[in-house]
Amino acid sequence: MYDLGEQFKINIEDIKANPDCIYLGEKYRITILTSRLIRLEYSENGIFEDRPTELVLNRNFESPKFSVKEDKRYIEIKTTYFTLSYTKNKKFKGGLFSHTSNLKIEVFNSDKVWYYNHPEVRNYKAPNTLLSDKKDYIKSLYSLEGFTSIDDSDSKVFLPSGELVERENKETDIYVFIYHKDFLKALDDYFKLTGQPSLIPRFALGNWWHKNEKYNDFEVKELISNFANNDIPISVLLLDSSWHKQVEYNKNILKTGFTFNEELFKNPDQMITYLHSKGIRIGLSIDPHEGIHPLEASYEELKKYVEPNKDGVIPFSIYSSKFIDAYLKLVIHTIDNLGVDFYFVDFYESKLQEEVYRLKHYQLNDMNRNYQRRPMMLSYNVGKAPHRYSVLYSGKSIVSWDTLKKIPSFNSHAFNNGVSWWAHDIGGYYKGMEDAELYIRFVQLGVFSPMMKFGADIGKYYKREPWKWDIKTQSIVTDYLRFRHKLIPYLYSEAYKYTEQSMPVIEPLYFRFPELYDDSICSDEYYFGGELFVSPIVKKKDPVMGRVIHKFYIPDGTWYDITTGKKFPGGRKYVSFFRDQDYPVFARSGAIIPLSDLDNMDKINDTNPPLNLEVDIYPGRSNSYKLYEDDGVSSLYKKGFYLLTDIQYNYLPNNYTVIFRSMDGKSGIVPDKRNYKIRFKNTKQAQDVIVYLDNTSVPHEAYVDGNDFVVEVKKVKTIGQLTVNCKGKNIEIDAVRVINDDIEKILSDLQIETSMKEKIDAVLFGELPIKKKRIALRKLKKQGLDEKYIKLFLNLLEYVDQV
Repeated sequence: MYDLGEQFKINIEDIKANPDCIYLGEKYRITILTSRLIRLEYSENGIFEDRPTELVLNRNFESPKFSVKEDKRYIEIKTTYFTLSYTKNKKFKGGLFSHTSNLKIEVFNSDKVWYYNHPEVRNYKAPNTLLSDKKDYIKSLYSLEGFTSIDDSDSKVFLPSGELVERENKETDIYVFIYHKDFLKALDDYFKLTGQPSLIPRFALGNWWHKNEKYNDFEVKELISNFANNDIPISVLLLDSSWHKQVEYNKNILKTGFTFNEELFKNPDQMITYLHSKGIRIGLSIDPHEGIHPLEASYEELKKYVEPNKDGVIPFSIYSSKFIDAYLKLVIHTIDNLGVDFYFVDFYESKLQEEVYRLKHYQLNDMNRNYQRRPMMLSYNVGKAPHRYSVLYSGKSIVSWDTLKKIPSFNSHAFNNGVSWWAHDIGGYYKGMEDAELYIRFVQLGVFSPMMKFGADIGKYYKREPWKWDIKTQSIVTDYLRFRHKLIPYLYSEAYKYTEQSMPVIEPLYFRFPELYDDSICSDEYYFGGELFVSPIVKKKDPVMGRVIHKFYIPDGTWYDITTGKKFPGGRKYVSFFRDQDYPVFARSGAIIPLSDLDNMDKINDTNPPLNLEVDIYPGRSNSYKLYEDDGVSSLYKKGFYLLTDIQYNYLPNNYTVIFRSMDGKSGIVPDKRNYKIRFKNTKQAQDVIVYLDNTSVPHEAYVDGNDFVVEVKKVKTIGQLTVNCKGKNIEIDAVRVINDDIEKILSDLQIETSMKEKIDAVLFGELPIKKKRIALRKLKKQGLDEKYIKLFLNLLEYVDQV
């Protein structure tokens, strides 16, 4: 057994299942892990596996409530979710129907039955890459049948040293999740079984830059200056394969390389220090599968431990523990010491998935050797609990509207397997045609996606830099990228909930409303964290109207457009018309959205817990929100170095109070004193405002900003209780959305004579029935109204009629 290091070691005893929940026979073993999750094993020689596998890292669950009836031939196990029946010691047998199976599970409060070899045809599958067609999607955890099974029989196992080896014994090893409609509870079981999702570093939630350019010291600084000069935050710079010395082998330039090219970067450590001083983290693309070549700085030392081949190349031997150890310590740690923050393991071939999995596992877990740097990597998905491996890359995509259309569905279906952190190349990676409208919609979707990563191939005509576009496009994109950076406190709190509570960052609408899965209007919509809802725009605007005609569904409750403040009663469909600068994102009634006050930040790229905290609060309902903060880059949060602040909003139509109360963690995690900007959305001027820190009155500033009422409090202690109470009459602004407002604005923007606009207005907003309005519009052609405008307004009437 090879000693890889303490960071890889596993205490096998700690992960074993509770013996009180195990029923063992001569050839079978049944383990009741939870009331929704059961393990089924069959082995001809009666030998069963207790070690962790590539998929399963833990079986030590609290004992659930269950009952057992058994005799010499049969066993029956009941929980609150299912009844299992099995003919003892018989090899698991399935068939086309449950009555032909000797092992079956009946779902309570349902007519559904799982049996061995069940086809599970109603499983909502999950994607591997953005390039996957729906037919290529893989089996997931989510099914309308209320159950799913995972066959772990062929998984390799981990030794106590952390080495990964083949199973010595062949057995059937299946996990069955029986959850009926409680999918999120099943997901919680899945994460406890396979490992919790990574809490990614805070900086990863900002704006990423990744372009396949051959940057040098000067060009990196020029790039960062351009972002700064245009007031655009950037938190991650990911260098592609040109950062390192180029390896020529058999007349080909290889991707592999681990030594900075000194012709490009004379002092890599100084370049990295410069980036860190600007609040920017650096990642490097690596692809080790082509081996370690003699030009590498670590080659001679590595050669002492791993023998080169006849060509002098040290082969990539991921199945050798000795190679893994030497590779990590002599190659990766050498680069780490320069201050590199993470790596993009840019290595994927379908036939080499096992090698990719091992590399990801060992390299990510190796980062656990030091609590000062939180493990993170970017990599391709190779299955096997992909949620454990930080951020996944969906693959090189074509610049096109078709690519944009795939992303919302991809993100939603990815969470069918519990994966939130997917990164796409915003704008598309290569080929296609650069188009301002497409670029804007890509960015808007990226801002309201788990990761916001620009990506593009080499070439000066791939325009991912906002300042390379026309002034309108640049202005819109800049505003959205700034908002993404403002969102980091909210996103990081949602990331914490994902890691600690198994709550999704993106939750598909069909999780709550399965009947809407095939609805073309609803299929791409999703909840973005606990407070926001997004209905993505994935098609071009109407060229005459200059707007996208967008149909969308608003779920139960009351929701507000976060840009316009329009109020949407839920449980119904709408039609609206979105300009380039508009995007359909909605906050639920009572929503609490913590933001960085970007306008008052000293460093535009800073992703640390902000000194200036803005909190947007929407009217109509009392609510609470847990703001989670830590240092964002280390693993010290596991030792209690974090701060959890409860934000409590108590709403009455004429009296509302918001309370900030530090409730768990340690001091010193966030600034000792903080500036608060509390923005009550869609709210009138309060007649009376009182602010207290604990029991002491503190000064404040209160004012109206557009449709919002703002209260600012300066330099108050973050540990304690801050209370802001506002009183007034009929505080909420009436913002019920009507389609007529949109049509008026469309009509106002069109290049039509003003007198003709009045005539059109009279028809559209008159008392005539829809059918007669159509006739009246067509008659305007004789008065000079262009046919294209007649067609436009006829279409608008169709939408009005539908709404």
